[in-house]
Amino acid sequence: MTIIRVVKIPEGVTVKLEGSTLAVKGPKGTLTRDMYFPGIQMAVQGRELSISTESERKKLLAMVGTFAAHVRNMCRGVTDGYQYRMKVVYSHFPIQLKMAGSTLEVHNFLGEKTTRFARVEPGVSVALGSDEVTLTGIDRETVGKTAANIEHATRIRNRDPRVFQDGVYIVERT
Repeated sequence: MTIIRVVKIPEGVTVKLEGSTLAVKGPKGTLTRDMYFPGIQMAVQGRELSISTESERKKLLAMVGTFAAHVRNMCRGVTDGYQYRMKVVYSHFPIQLKMAGSTLEVHNFLGEKTTRFARVEPGVSVALGSDEVTLTGIDRETVGKTAANIEHATRIRNRDPRVFQDGVYIVERT
């Protein structure tokens, strides 16, 4: 029994499969990803990409669905892109954010003298507002990883989190 997932490729997007490397090109840019997993085959036929397996094992069936989700995310990324809005929350000490190369510097977090750092992944652009951070990019994983890095850098340690709710938090994903 063959399990097949078919992903429709939107207009204006070209998909090229060379070996196990998938390249998706659209108006906003190009994304490439290695899509190899034993027992899973992929094929491009016109405006559709089919992902199939001969096995009925749960692990392979799950990977077929995962690959289909990756392809859909890549197609959406090169057409619309991804944007995360993050809110800067403080009640005790005003947090100051500054970009320095590929890192976001967090100054005066909870009145600390040391600076905290969050890594900004390649391909993600950061826009700093007065109390807002906007992350944009075409790769969903890198934009989400950057948002996670920023949240992790402003994690509260050695204080009661019910009282100290300061930090930078995700408020919207589009």
